[in-house]
Amino acid sequence: MSAEEFAKAVEFGLKLSKRIYYGKDCSSVTPPETETMEKSPTESNLPTAPMVYAMISDPSMVDNPDIPSYQPYVHGKCVPPDLIPLHMLGISVNVDCYLDTAFITVHGTWRVHCVTRSRKCDCRIAIPMGDQGSVLGVEVDISGKSYYTQVIATPQTSDSVEAAKAEEGFLLKSHIYTLKVPQVEGGCKLSVKASWSQKLIFCDAQFSLIVPFTFPEYVNPAGKNVARREKLQLNLNSPTGSEILCRVSSHPLKELRRNAGNLVFLYEADTLKWSRADFSFSYSVYSSNAVGGILLQSPCLYDFDQREMFCCYLFPGTHQSIKVFKKNVVFIIDTSGSMQGAPLKSVKNALLTALSKLNAEDGFNIIAFSGKPYSFSSHMKVANSEAKDSAALWINEELIADGGTNILLPMNQAIQMLSETSGSVPMIFLVTDGTVKDERQICNVIKGLNADKDSICPRIHTFGIGSYCNHYFLQTLAHIGRGQYDASYDIDSIDFRMQRLFTIASSVILSDITIDGLEGIDSVELYPFPIPDLSSESPVIISGRYSGRLSDSIKASGTMADMKRSTIKFNVHKAKDFPLDRVFARRQIDILTAQARLSESKQIEEKVVKMSMQTGVPSEYTCMALLNGEKGMQEKVDSSAQQRVYLRSLGVGFGNLIATAENLPPGVKKHKPIEPTEIILSAASNCCARILDRVCCMCFIKTCSKVNDQCAIVFSQICAALACFECLECCYDLCDNCG
Repeated sequence: MSAEEFAKAVEFGLKLSKRIYYGKDCSSVTPPETETMEKSPTESNLPTAPMVYAMISDPSMVDNPDIPSYQPYVHGKCVPPDLIPLHMLGISVNVDCYLDTAFITVHGTWRVHCVTRSRKCDCRIAIPMGDQGSVLGVEVDISGKSYYTQVIATPQTSDSVEAAKAEEGFLLKSHIYTLKVPQVEGGCKLSVKASWSQKLIFCDAQFSLIVPFTFPEYVNPAGKNVARREKLQLNLNSPTGSEILCRVSSHPLKELRRNAGNLVFLYEADTLKWSRADFSFSYSVYSSNAVGGILLQSPCLYDFDQREMFCCYLFPGTHQSIKVFKKNVVFIIDTSGSMQGAPLKSVKNALLTALSKLNAEDGFNIIAFSGKPYSFSSHMKVANSEAKDSAALWINEELIADGGTNILLPMNQAIQMLSETSGSVPMIFLVTDGTVKDERQICNVIKGLNADKDSICPRIHTFGIGSYCNHYFLQTLAHIGRGQYDASYDIDSIDFRMQRLFTIASSVILSDITIDGLEGIDSVELYPFPIPDLSSESPVIISGRYSGRLSDSIKASGTMADMKRSTIKFNVHKAKDFPLDRVFARRQIDILTAQARLSESKQIEEKVVKMSMQTGVPSEYTCMALLNGEKGMQEKVDSSAQQRVYLRSLGVGFGNLIATAENLPPGVKKHKPIEPTEIILSAASNCCARILDRVCCMCFIKTCSKVNDQCAIVFSQICAALACFECLECCYDLCDNCG
């Protein structure tokens, strides 16, 4: 199901819900007309907070379970099922923030208010997440029955076919996870617990958190005496022990507790209507200069890796006079045929903005590539007004989507252009939506530059668009080149995310960072490695494992913009309340997955599987399954003996060479062709169901009984023809608007 199909199903579901009678004192709950005017139908009907929907395949089941009313019988089926948003009875959110990661747990209660008590329907749960969200688990309780998700190793036996064909548990968009719960009785309550992790946004020396918490009008229960209570709890954990300064909050939070490096806030209220704004909060860890530290933690008993865990963090500080490096940047832009239209237009806008932010002492060039590269200039240009204007004209006229994808040639050309760089940071900014065959060769080229002590390795920043490029390759390329990586799976976020990546990449204040004091310990693993540069717009956070005893005097040193060396002493702390394994699970799994792919190592794959199952973070080599059992018995019942439904893989995959070769636009997938008979039956049943929902059945039967056989045959043929061309859908919409 695509986002457009989901939104359309919700639109039909809201129209179908007008059949429900709530009593004399209550009117039907419908969405305000102003919402559809401010947003497109797709945007307005997608969930902006945790939601649950009744999946209606038979319209005749739609009724108030408490006050049954006369409803004209509806013939036909809804194919695909319509989605009626359920009324929400309560919601609470708990947020735990550690360094640059937030863990969110939502508890909510919904009621199947739209299905008669004698019938059952499937229910669909939708969980929108924040920036770089990763779902960790869902639990559902329904009248004593319990369902929950669990991360398991991808089956290698006969179950592998069943797992490969899984259709449930998928990302509707890159930030919306959806899951179906089977056969729920009308009038029942669903208690849902959902958890996920997401990244905190670092900007202007402060961290920002945004949790989707905007509920539409139609999830408010009908009736004046229905209790509505919402609760938000926020726990901030700072490893530095420095003062935490709270900046902005969308909801009135009350401070419950303040300790060194730990703050707890609470918002709790009875309300007439559910929250109409996302929960947002900003805070900063006060320090005028760059500050760093190390957190240590011993593994738990069930950890498969019994080495000590550690984390090194380096925050840029709030000092406004810190000088950033001059830069020489080469933009490498994919102009293959798949970038045609909106993707390339967004990339152009972001590129023009990036050029406008270059300083007069910076240098730049632009290389566009498809089958072969072509550049704005044969050499680096000084970023003065004249050069920027010429580049803007070249971008608008010469960046045309056509041809295939070849990354190695423009990469070598950019490296050659930057080979004479001195006194500034050489930088390559790669943007692509495709996959190439020579990914290992490209990585080896960059590794060779790192090994050459006589040359300055360019910082490589990568940006992936859509699901057809190999995001693990782009991450690896950025890590090898001490750069940054970001991606946009949705076309409408390309411009914003590209600009944010360039802002981080162009604000380097400390380069060539090394950590002194790790020499005396054994089997050290660092993620990522080499250590990326410190930017004023992004902290540096690395994690790892080690054996032995860590020195008490560990320092980080690096080169500042004035070419002087700077040293920062790390304070070592025991991380008692920091779940280091969970905080860094996502980034370590991604790095190890990329290593396993490039080195074709089964040993690293097995390590990823163990880490994924231990932390509950999905990976490319594990999948999620939906299990059911008695309430509260999940840990006591052997999961292999329970009924198991495999869910779709949540991995992004390793790119698609075939889609890249065929120049398919980002996000466009080839669907299996539908038989003409399926189209006729589906369209006819769907359209007839919605038409008959507005027509009194007895009147219709009396009318048909007075029509002769020949007219009846002609009428049925016309209806079938109109159904094929979906004209009845248009007629239905016109009649509905008139009514």
